[in-house]
Amino acid sequence: MHDINRSDSNTSPLRNAYSERTFPAFSLPRLLKTVFSPAEGSRVCILIDLPNPALMAGFAFLNEPTFTIQRHAYEVFYQGLKNGVLAELGLDGGDMFAYELTGGSNLDLPETCVDAEGRISSFEETIYTKYDLVLCVSTYSATAPLTASAKQFGFRGATLHGLNEIILSTGLAVDYNEVSILAERFRAGITRAQRVEIDFVACGEQATLKLELAGQEAQKSHGLCPGTEPDVANLPAGEVYFVPTTADGTFPMKYEDGTLGMMTVKEGRIVHARLLAGSASTIQAHNEKLVSDPVTGELGELGFGTQELPPSGRDIQDEKILGTLHVATGRSDHLGGTLTPDRFASRLNATHDDVLFSSTKTPEIHLPQARVYRDGEVHSVIENYLPTEYVKNLMRGV
Repeated sequence: MHDINRSDSNTSPLRNAYSERTFPAFSLPRLLKTVFSPAEGSRVCILIDLPNPALMAGFAFLNEPTFTIQRHAYEVFYQGLKNGVLAELGLDGGDMFAYELTGGSNLDLPETCVDAEGRISSFEETIYTKYDLVLCVSTYSATAPLTASAKQFGFRGATLHGLNEIILSTGLAVDYNEVSILAERFRAGITRAQRVEIDFVACGEQATLKLELAGQEAQKSHGLCPGTEPDVANLPAGEVYFVPTTADGTFPMKYEDGTLGMMTVKEGRIVHARLLAGSASTIQAHNEKLVSDPVTGELGELGFGTQELPPSGRDIQDEKILGTLHVATGRSDHLGGTLTPDRFASRLNATHDDVLFSSTKTPEIHLPQARVYRDGEVHSVIENYLPTEYVKNLMRGV
C-alpha cells in the first residue's frame, strides 16, 4: 500500500452517518425550480415502471403494497403537481404514464406506455414530442435511454429511481445550487488526472485497480439542467466521474446475493471472476456472461461521491456520499463513452451497472486508499471510506 499524502482519518473523522446535519423539508416546487428553472407554460409528465403497465389504468397499482417507489411517484409528484405546484410554477400537464419494467439498469425503454385511462401509445408520440420536462420515478435507472432520447427530441428530464423516504427527506431536500458548488470544487481538484489507483482488501486478500484517464476533464453530476439544452439529471445528484480509457489490475466485487468475488481486469474489461466467499454458481454465471458477451465487463465509469448524506439503502443516493466511490460496467454512451447497446451480443445485457464501495454497502471490503495521479503529483482522496484532508480542503474551497 502507498502512504503518499496520507491523512490520519482517526484524528479528522467526517460525520460518518451525517447525523449532525439537518435538512430542510422536501419541497417539490423548490426542486423543480432549482433543477430546471422551467419556463412559463412548460409541459411536465411523470413516468413509472410496472411489471404490468395495465395497472396504470385508474391508478390500480396503488392497490399493490409492494409498489412503494411508484406510490411515491403518485403521492409526491403527481398529486403535488395537480394540487397546486403546476399553478404555482406556471406549468402545464402533470400527467402520469407507466411502461413495462425493463429488468435492468439503463436498458432501453419499451416503445409503448400506458396512461391513467388505460390507453396504450408510443413514447415518441405521447411523451418525447409532447412534454418539455420528463420525470422518471422508476425501479431501474433509465438515465441512459432517456438521455439519448432527450438529445434526439429536445426535452429535459430527471431520473429518480429507487425513491424512498430517506431520499425524499435528505437527498432531494437539499439545495442543488450548493450541491453544484461542492461538486465543482471536487471536480476542479481531480480533473485532468492521468490515473487513479484504488487499493482493496477482501477476505484477507489485497488488490489494486488502476484506471487510466489520459488527462481528461472530469465530469460532474450536480443536479442542475436549466435553460433549454436537452439534458437529463440523475437525482439525487452529487458526484464527479470519469470514463476510463483503459484499466488493469484486480478488485473485489459484492454480488446481489452477498457473494464476494475477485475481478481480474485487463485492457479496460473484467475478464474473469474468482470466488472469495459465497456462491460458486454466482461466479460461474458471471464468467459465462463474460465469455458470451465480453463487453459486459467493460469499465465505463469511475465516480466519487461529493455530498454529506445519510445512507439510504439505495445506490442512487449512497454513491453520492462523500467518501464513497464506484466503478461501473457496461453501457457508457450517456456519460460520453463509446459503449452503446448495439455493441452487446444481447440487448438485454446492455446495462450500466454501478459497483458501489462504501462502509454500509460493502463493509466486507476494505478500501485503504484511493489515489489520484495528476500534474506530477499524487493525492490520496479516500482512506477507509473517509475523505482525506486534501478532499476536505477542496470542499472548503481552500
